[in-house]
Amino acid sequence: QFFRNPKRKTTANKNHIIAPVDGKVVVIEEVYEKEFFKDKRLQVSIFMSPLNVHVTRYAISGAVAFSKYHPGKYLVAWHPKSSELNERTTVVLENDTVGQILYRQIAGAVARRIVNYAKVGDKVVQGRDAGFIKFGSRVDVFLPLGTKINVKIDQKVRGGEDCIAEF
Repeated sequence: QFFRNPKRKTTANKNHIIAPVDGKVVVIEEVYEKEFFKDKRLQVSIFMSPLNVHVTRYAISGAVAFSKYHPGKYLVAWHPKSSELNERTTVVLENDTVGQILYRQIAGAVARRIVNYAKVGDKVVQGRDAGFIKFGSRVDVFLPLGTKINVKIDQKVRGGEDCIAEF
């Protein structure tokens, strides 16, 4: 039940940012991303309950420009500091249409294991498996300012299918 990986039909579109995980949108805001970009970005965060599918999928097609694992704590995933203090991975994808986007898999109080398939230099395909977070948690996506956001707070999304933003 927890480690299921249902097939998803991704309608590939180079202008779309696809939801990387199943869950509920809990954050949409402009923030300063300090690990990689070191500038302002639009953050969209999706919270996964233990009942959601825990597979992470690539939000865009392109190349992996950055991939880093950070050991850490296991605060509840909705805690504001969880994205900085918890176990997490940070991955940056890039292509000619979107430029660079960053997604961060964040472990929570129950989720204590992150699996990340992204390796620097890999060519990846939108909607394909990028890893998983055992028992759910949260994924933050950081997009360029000016990106059109297609979701609202508390909206449920399906990873690999729903378009959360577009250029």
